[in-house]
Amino acid sequence: MTGSKMSRRRFLRKSAAAGLAAGSMTLPLFVGPSALGKAGSTAPANRITLASIGVGGMGTNNMRAFLAQEDVQVVAVCDVVKANDQYGHWYKKGWNGAWFGREPARKIVEDHYSQRNPAGQYKGCDAYIDFREIISRDDIDAVCITTPDHWHAIPVIMAAKAGKGIYCEKPLSLTVAQGRAMVEAVERYGTAFQTGTQRRSSSVFRFICELIRNGRIGKLKKVSVWIAPNNKQAPPRDWQPMPVPDWLDYDMWLGPAPWAPYHKNRCLYTFRFGLDYSGGQTTNLGAHYVDVAQWANDTSETGPVEFEDLGGEYPQDGLFTTATKVNYRARYANGVELTCQTDPNEHMRFEGTDGWIEAKGEKMTCSPASLQKTVIGPNETHLYESNDHHRNFIDCIKTGRQTAAPVEMGHRSTSICHLGNIAMTLKRKLHWDPLAERFTDSDRANRMLARAMRSPWRL
Repeated sequence: MTGSKMSRRRFLRKSAAAGLAAGSMTLPLFVGPSALGKAGSTAPANRITLASIGVGGMGTNNMRAFLAQEDVQVVAVCDVVKANDQYGHWYKKGWNGAWFGREPARKIVEDHYSQRNPAGQYKGCDAYIDFREIISRDDIDAVCITTPDHWHAIPVIMAAKAGKGIYCEKPLSLTVAQGRAMVEAVERYGTAFQTGTQRRSSSVFRFICELIRNGRIGKLKKVSVWIAPNNKQAPPRDWQPMPVPDWLDYDMWLGPAPWAPYHKNRCLYTFRFGLDYSGGQTTNLGAHYVDVAQWANDTSETGPVEFEDLGGEYPQDGLFTTATKVNYRARYANGVELTCQTDPNEHMRFEGTDGWIEAKGEKMTCSPASLQKTVIGPNETHLYESNDHHRNFIDCIKTGRQTAAPVEMGHRSTSICHLGNIAMTLKRKLHWDPLAERFTDSDRANRMLARAMRSPWRL
């Protein structure tokens, strides 16, 4: 590292330490960023250089959100897809008629900075297939990881070891064991981390959780979650392997997952319907709602003690292997019951001894109706305030403050979804120790907490 980079790191450490000494921050201190970018109106000394690892649909959305931050410079993108138009019709077309991939993403970045450059052009965004090339760069301060779930743990752990700030999409992990390894790495190396559970930066959901935490519906008794069914039709059961397209590095896409023949419905958006790569809608949609349930129940750093299958269903054969019907129940030590089930009318409901609250999208309904106009008093419980998830991440890199959705909270919420999947798979009730993160009554269930990785990949 050059002297200027070391000076930058020392400056941020000293600034954060001074803030803590003055009482301006009370939360854990993180390692500050390294060398910073050059383009834009913000002084280079105050700018965060960022790389996007995974630039499919959500990855490109995240990248655009960071491009909108004046003190962030996106300097690199990474994806095993060069360019394609297979993600879905609801996204706008990009580069040369293609929607997503590393080359369309690079063009988005360079077009963005070209518009701000007096010369009208900009070339300064690198595009990679292998994320390790990004992590090895000392001039990159932070990474945004928006890969399939099976490709979260390894990049997160490597980025944490490299001292980079990390924004990682939900669901945080593929397994409970991977999630715990991610938590340990982030905590060991002291880097800023934001889980992509954006409802932690929603004023509506924050207000709902504050109402519940301050007893406005009495004692919380039950949280019900309804998540949408699968939104893609499974291929025929007699599906046949396809040739790997030239725009895809398929071996790198599989990575630590077991080898399997290529089919277009195995990759891209539909990865979420294969258990080797995802937990299905149980984890995809469930992670958001379960995270809010954890927040409202004041259990963000622990979890339930019991899980029970209520009739979950899985395909018997075919390419898609995740649950086609989600239906499980969890119970916390404080008696609160959490249920999650499939329903096209996606929403959640909190029931207490003195009322109820429902949330659908960003709309809240409740009983009594007067809760809508409730003011949380100055001496009552006020929850972490963030109104922009991406902005919050950048601010926390700079200040050393804890993020809105730190790694432990992301891990705990995702774990509940994994444990619900395990209960539905085994068709039984299971007892869970949230401190040890082990089942107390099933060796078979405990073996499902981790998975082997395909060589040469390992945690």
